[in-house]
Amino acid sequence: MAEHDHADPDRSGAIHHLELYTADIDAAVDFWGWLLGELGYELKNDWAGGRSWMNGPTYVVLVETDKNAEFDRNAPGLNHVAFHAASREQVDRLTKGVQERRDATLLYEDQHPYAGGYYALYCEDPEGVKVEVVGPEA
Repeated sequence: MAEHDHADPDRSGAIHHLELYTADIDAAVDFWGWLLGELGYELKNDWAGGRSWMNGPTYVVLVETDKNAEFDRNAPGLNHVAFHAASREQVDRLTKGVQERRDATLLYEDQHPYAGGYYALYCEDPEGVKVEVVGPEA
């Protein structure tokens, strides 16, 4: 078992892991592998139908499901996932990367990068999951 599979009492209340189901594991791995790699995550596990990445004690898991329901972030359930950025420059690099990708969509371009009132990237993954990467104060 990996070092961070158990809770760390000093991080009480922090996210331990996030698990996302996908109907297309290859497309999801391509996007999430790129994004998480840019955010400092490293591959944790790779298996048929899934993959996970770890950054410190936090990890993100993708699992392929045979259910092909369309994701709707405006319905009850998950609305978005937000990550800390190391710098505003990292937010800018990720924004450019999203704009160059065919599998992701930059959101709120007319208000970017202050769509939420603070410096951040807002985008959607290939299945419509909204992702936010929040930059630090100037």
